[in-house]
Amino acid sequence: FAPLSPLMFLERTAEVYPDRLAIVHGPLRQTWGQTLERCRRLASALRAAGIGKNDTVAVMLPNTPPMVEAHFGVPMAGAVLNALNTRLDAETIAFMLDHGEARVVIVDPEFAPVMARALALRQRQEPVLVIDVHDPLFTGPAQPIGSVDYERFLAGGDPQAPAVWPEDEWDAIALNYTSGTTGNPKGVVYHHRGAAINAISNVLEWDMPKHAVYLWTLPMFHC
Repeated sequence: FAPLSPLMFLERTAEVYPDRLAIVHGPLRQTWGQTLERCRRLASALRAAGIGKNDTVAVMLPNTPPMVEAHFGVPMAGAVLNALNTRLDAETIAFMLDHGEARVVIVDPEFAPVMARALALRQRQEPVLVIDVHDPLFTGPAQPIGSVDYERFLAGGDPQAPAVWPEDEWDAIALNYTSGTTGNPKGVVYHHRGAAINAISNVLEWDMPKHAVYLWTLPMFHC
């Protein structure tokens, strides 16, 4: 018996197709083998920072390579990913950070001003590790708000460190929130098994061909 988890998708793909293109972002061309190594670095660095099972790592990122890496690297550390809606205001984000008990925040420079206000509005006293992402395609003002740069943080991780697989496939993998239209946002916890089965269902429902390419061209619809 092996627990079902989306982590198996990345590990298998990197083993079978290590040199195939995985991510394109501006001039960046990243293979599946490189992506696995970076996700392992992220997981290893998070564990070295004291992040483990059921700890929440919040991210406020557009569809950039760090967002892809967070979706695998965070659960590979045994932690829970909280992907924040980039359209929300600082007050709502602050509530989510408190309610979800986020211990780490990874933020893109585009959303740093909102995140800085949200962090100042938090009610919880526990410290949060804030990691700044540098996006070479972002042309607006970039003011770091964290204590460490994302690439420097990854450099401290081990690219060969094995993933922390869930002991139980019902272990939490992600925490998502509603928009809070009837009060404060409501949190929903996803487990490894459900996320894996949902991914397989999407492949079947979309008739996804082998080596499909996903193009992101409408950032206004990012969620």
